[in-house]
Amino acid sequence: MVRLSQYSESERQHLLDLPCPTFATTPFVSGPPLAEARVALLSTAGLHRLTDRPFAVGESGYRLIPKGVKANELIMSHISTNFDRTGFQQDVNMVFPLDRLNELADEGVIASVADYHYSFMGATDPGGMADEARGLAEILKKDQVNAVLLVPV
Repeated sequence: MVRLSQYSESERQHLLDLPCPTFATTPFVSGPPLAEARVALLSTAGLHRLTDRPFAVGESGYRLIPKGVKANELIMSHISTNFDRTGFQQDVNMVFPLDRLNELADEGVIASVADYHYSFMGATDPGGMADEARGLAEILKKDQVNAVLLVPV
């Protein structure tokens, strides 16, 4: 990831001046004990399967990633030219820790891993993602997911 100190003064100031959205409610709730958690991953790394449509500039949608996906079946189409992909190229778990999550389930630390996981493209206005996020919350509930590991990238 590029550090602010590496940008020109004008670009650094532009990034620091970007508005941070506020929302009328705070939807966070207390989760179950980890041993009872059914966990899904939600990343903003712009990941998707090779067969899926790449992310477009300003896109607010997400891509579905099945539990059994292999690392070599994933691609990153994050649009930010400032985004460092080195970690992803070396180990997908840097931006999508599905292997680690499966290990936690195998060890009994968490109850189970969801059948499906999700990736948004993080270089998008968060306010524009609200409707997609609400719809995804309903899907997660139907899948009996009671904990989500957010992986902001």
